[in-house]
Amino acid sequence: MKKVQGKRMRRKNAGRRIGAMLLAGTLVCGLSGCGQKSPLDPGDPVSLTVWHYYNGSQQAAFDALVEEFNASEGREKGIYVQGYSQGSVSDLETAVRDSIGGKVGADEMPDIFSSYADTAWEVEQAGALASLSDYLSDEELAAYVDSYIEEGRIASDGTLRIFPTAKSTEITMLNRTDWEPFAQATGASLEDLRTVEGVAATAKAYYEWTDAQTPDTEGDGRAFYGRDAVANYFIIGMQQLGVEIFQVENGQVTLNTPKQELRRLWENYYVPMIKGYFGAYGSFRSDDVKTGDLLAYTGSTASAMYFPDQVELDGTSYPIDYIVMEAPVFEGGKRVAVQQGAGMVVSKSDRKHEYAAVEFLKWFTQAQNNLRFGCVSGYLPVLREANSTEKLAQVIEEQALSVAPKTYDCLTTVFEEMEGMTLYTNRSFQNGYAARKVLEYHLADQAALDREEVEAALSQGKSLSEAAAPFVTEEAFEAWYQSFCDALTEAVNG
Repeated sequence: MKKVQGKRMRRKNAGRRIGAMLLAGTLVCGLSGCGQKSPLDPGDPVSLTVWHYYNGSQQAAFDALVEEFNASEGREKGIYVQGYSQGSVSDLETAVRDSIGGKVGADEMPDIFSSYADTAWEVEQAGALASLSDYLSDEELAAYVDSYIEEGRIASDGTLRIFPTAKSTEITMLNRTDWEPFAQATGASLEDLRTVEGVAATAKAYYEWTDAQTPDTEGDGRAFYGRDAVANYFIIGMQQLGVEIFQVENGQVTLNTPKQELRRLWENYYVPMIKGYFGAYGSFRSDDVKTGDLLAYTGSTASAMYFPDQVELDGTSYPIDYIVMEAPVFEGGKRVAVQQGAGMVVSKSDRKHEYAAVEFLKWFTQAQNNLRFGCVSGYLPVLREANSTEKLAQVIEEQALSVAPKTYDCLTTVFEEMEGMTLYTNRSFQNGYAARKVLEYHLADQAALDREEVEAALSQGKSLSEAAAPFVTEEAFEAWYQSFCDALTEAVNG
């Protein structure tokens, strides 16, 4: 099936190259003057392929919207869209790189594909992305959330390359059912979970409370909290403390790794991890809530649908309720949250295909369509007007949508909390992907290794403070800090 698809795409692109030569004069005159007229002909529709990484319910929602577009605006304008899931984000990125690199057996580039900024920046450096600014007026651009548009301006001349289609940020989700007896017994408050330091202190109290329930067994307390995307913890945590860890100007990055601020990040992630207050066991922290190994985690808004309805223990299970909260902020820090989520980019080809691609993306991001997708996926809409509880309620009522309560609560929590919050994502730069991997794994892997040693010491009869003592010294931090800075510098330098 894949070979057939590839042949079909190659035939289409051959025709596209001929069309590009015939339209050369049109391209020269640009959008001013003669370029303003639509190149589309309903009697001779243009076919577009879209590569994405959606699966399951997200793919079903996307496919339904594509089908609706084809039957309505697409038919009227002469555009036919076909979507293809490439599997995971990693699979999609590999397929794109293979296509650009001309790898044997690789399919031709699609007309549109989902892309995070780092991958889009690589493709842009190869000269393979269309300038979307050529097809969007200032008025149209102004309708989108400013920071979403700015993230997509990755070209050297500042023009738009990434069309924002669905975004996300981070939230904290909590197992309310198991939280309440702990809170009643200890006086723990949800307000404590609004700060990074408060989360760490609460996790310590939870560990001690659960440890005390088995007085005959010392050191068997349970972890309270975990974190998806440790790289976000670094990037956003430093930003909250007033430091941009990747400062990018004209594609060149300057690393900012001040010791004092990084010490605060180390103390509020590494130390709770090695002491067992925090944990990371399954592929995602929502998995750890399901197995009862954690009560709370911070992760993407898109993860809300995966928060479990029950805790499953050995041979037994019980239902749980949930609470959705804003992701924690460092004490005294700025209210900054991560801006993430892939956009769509358009492959450079000819004016007819590029124009048609932008028409589809504009339709997909209309409030009623974008919110329909968000109600299934947990992604945030990208138009200003769509980012409100009122607009969400209107679309749900008008289109008789069925929305999972967790997804609805997640979206409305973010809409309500966005006032006064700054969404941030670092600009793209060469080797940015490798640098992010250092943030994701360097400290987390060290914490996992050192936790094993702490557990070994506990099994030998040492107390937690004795077992953890060698890992929480000034010398231990200094060793990690130097290793971290060296690894980050090496990644940036390639």
